[in-house]
Amino acid sequence: MKNVTEVTTFVLKGFTENLQVQIILFFLFLAIYLFTLVGNLGLIVLVIGDSRLHNPMYYFLSVLSSVDACLSSVITPNILVDFLSKNKVISLLGCATQMFLGVTFGTTECFLLAAMAYDRYVAIYNPLLYSVSMSPRVSVTLIIASYIGGIVNASTHTVATFSLSFCASNEIRHVFCDIPPLLAISCSDTHINQLLLFYFVSSIEIVTILIVLISYGFILLAILRTRSAEGRRKVFSTCGSHLTGVSVYHGTILFMYVRPSSSYALDHDMIVSTFYTIVIPMLNPIIYSLRNKDVKEAMKRVFGKNWIFNKVSFYS
Repeated sequence: MKNVTEVTTFVLKGFTENLQVQIILFFLFLAIYLFTLVGNLGLIVLVIGDSRLHNPMYYFLSVLSSVDACLSSVITPNILVDFLSKNKVISLLGCATQMFLGVTFGTTECFLLAAMAYDRYVAIYNPLLYSVSMSPRVSVTLIIASYIGGIVNASTHTVATFSLSFCASNEIRHVFCDIPPLLAISCSDTHINQLLLFYFVSSIEIVTILIVLISYGFILLAILRTRSAEGRRKVFSTCGSHLTGVSVYHGTILFMYVRPSSSYALDHDMIVSTFYTIVIPMLNPIIYSLRNKDVKEAMKRVFGKNWIFNKVSFYS
């Protein structure tokens, strides 16, 4: 047996140690975070406040907005504090909590995007049975199942990661507590953890992407059967934003986690993981609102800023 000192705190090294660059990044990330909160919380208020948006499609969208707001809030405030701090320290418990919540909301978003694809399939392929197939009970069940999937995945990885020993170094080359950079500094054998990460993420990605692809396969058949040009345009308008959101989110996740551990480059991965935890939650309100006529009309009715949204409609 050899004496080792177990780590009780971690140091998040971040993007750079240059003070001027950190100040610039602070204001950039602050602007992104404020825009994320305003956009996502505004979308939630919109869905609650406009009775014409009281249907499963927009309920799912409001839940997605709440997940995005929570995901960004788990990560961004700590990054903002670190930009202005000399000692970028986070406790072991704080690191574990941040990882658990981040993975929970990130995984929940994967399942929600799949549920939203299924919702669009039912609405377009078999609209007469939509109110039955997507009843409030079914919608709530899908939302709860998405959260349960996120919690199970997060619990597994958090327990597995923090069962390891951290004794060689406590410096994490990252801006938040993510799984790969923590495995990189562990002095334990992380082979099982690497396999666990790969197989869990792969399984979730395969299941959720298959649901999306099958749903949109049936939607494509429905489009081909639609003779009305206006009907096709409405379907493309409704589904185009969702497909864009799915492609951006899943593409980032696949690049980040579903690859051999030997190909990890922590500096590069730090930028990619920052993109899906901070930038995508900011983009989602834009993706799901600017190209959606119902949302833009609801904005005019609820907020009463017609002149603003007329300009948005002109540019989009």
